[in-house]
Amino acid sequence: MNTYKKFLPMVLILLFLTSCHTNQNNITDVEDYNLYLQTKENNTKQKATEELNFWEEKLEKEPSQYPYLAKIASAQSQMFHVTGDIDHLIYAEESLIKANKLTNYKQSGYLRALSRNYISQHKFKEALELLKKAESHGDNLKGTQKMLFDVYLELGEYELAKTYLYKIKDVGDFDYLIRLSKWSDHQGNLQAAIKYMEQAMVISEASNIASFKQWTYTNMADFYGHDGQIEKSYSYYLKALALNPDDAYAKKGIAWIVYSSEKNPDEALRILNSISENHQAPDYYLFKAEIAEYQNNLDVKDENLSKYFKAVANTKYGQMYNAYNAILYAEDLHKIDEAFQIAHIEIKNRPTPQSYDLLAWTYYNKGNYTNALSVAEEHVVGKTFEPEALFHLAKIYKANGKIAVAEELKKELLESTFELGPVMEREIHKI
Repeated sequence: MNTYKKFLPMVLILLFLTSCHTNQNNITDVEDYNLYLQTKENNTKQKATEELNFWEEKLEKEPSQYPYLAKIASAQSQMFHVTGDIDHLIYAEESLIKANKLTNYKQSGYLRALSRNYISQHKFKEALELLKKAESHGDNLKGTQKMLFDVYLELGEYELAKTYLYKIKDVGDFDYLIRLSKWSDHQGNLQAAIKYMEQAMVISEASNIASFKQWTYTNMADFYGHDGQIEKSYSYYLKALALNPDDAYAKKGIAWIVYSSEKNPDEALRILNSISENHQAPDYYLFKAEIAEYQNNLDVKDENLSKYFKAVANTKYGQMYNAYNAILYAEDLHKIDEAFQIAHIEIKNRPTPQSYDLLAWTYYNKGNYTNALSVAEEHVVGKTFEPEALFHLAKIYKANGKIAVAEELKKELLESTFELGPVMEREIHKI
C-alpha cells in the first residue's frame, strides 16, 4: 500500500503529460467548429427559400415569362445543395426542360443550365447532347467548351477532354485553372493539381466573391487531405465554414479528419449527426456504417446500411449511387449478380477506369481471379490513381500470385490511409 501511495503522484503526472501530448498531436479542436454544429436557423436555406418563393410568385402572375423558369431552377438547385433533398434537383430539371422547350432549345444558357443539372444527376450522355447543341449555336462558346471538358472527362473520353482543355487555355482564368487542376489530378500529378488550385484560389480571393472562395477552399482542403497535409486541409474547411456556416460538405470533411486521422469515431459521429439534422444525403449512412464497423458494432453497421439502401431506393436518385451500390453488392455474395449488372450499366454509361474497376472487383469477390486480372490490366492499370482502385488491384494481383506487384501497391496504399480510412487500413496490412 505504501508503495502504491509513493508512486501514485508520479503515475498521475505521467498520465497528465501523456494526455497533453495526445491533445497536442490532434489537429482539430472542438472549439474551432462547434459553433457551426449548433442547431439554428439555416440562413442559406432561408435565403434560397425566399428566392424560390419570389420567382414562383412572379411566374404565377406572368406565366409567359419563361426567364422566370430559369430563376426558379437556380433557386431549386441551391435548395438541393443546401438540403440534399433530391426533389429540389428534379424540380429544377422540370423548370429547365420547360424553359428549353419554350425557346426551342436555341438558348445556350438554358442548355448549359440543364446540362449542369444532368451532371449533378450523373446523366452525362444527356448533358453531352445538350452541350453539343449549345456549341453549334456558338454564343458564349467558351462557357460551353469548359463544360464539354467536364463531361468528356466524366465519360472517360480523355483525348476529347484534353482537346477542350486546350481550347479554353488561359492561365489567368479561374475556370481554366480549376479544370487544369482537375486534369492534373486525373493524371496522378497531385502536386500540379494543388499548384493550379492554389493559383485559382488567388483569383477567387481577389474577386472577393464568397461562393468562389468557399468552393476553392473546400477543394483545397480535399487536395491537401489527399496529399497528407491534414493540418492545411482542416484549416481550409474552417475557412469555408467561416464564409458559410451551413456548408455541410466542409463539416463532413472535418468529421473525416476526426475519424480517419485522429481515430475519434464518437466525435466524428457527433459531427455527422449534427449535419444530418439539416442536410439529407444517403452517403452519410455509409459513413456512419463505416464508423460502426471500425468500432466492431456490426448491428449498427447493418442498421445504417439498411437506411442507406432504403434512401437510394428512391427512383429520383436514378444512377447517382451506382458506384457505391456496386461496391457494396460485390462484397455480398447474395447480391453479387446485381453488382455485375450495375458494373455493366456504368461501363455502358461512362466507360472510365473506375467503372471497369467495379467489374474487376466484382469478378474478384466472386472468386473469378483470372477475369478480374484481365479486366484490371486492360482497363484500370495505369489509367487511374484513385486509392480505392489501387487497393482492388493489389488484392487482385495477390489472388493471382503476383505477390511482388501487390507488395509494391501495398507500400503506395499505406501512404493513402487517411483517404481510405481506418477500416480499409486494416485490410491493406493484410495484403
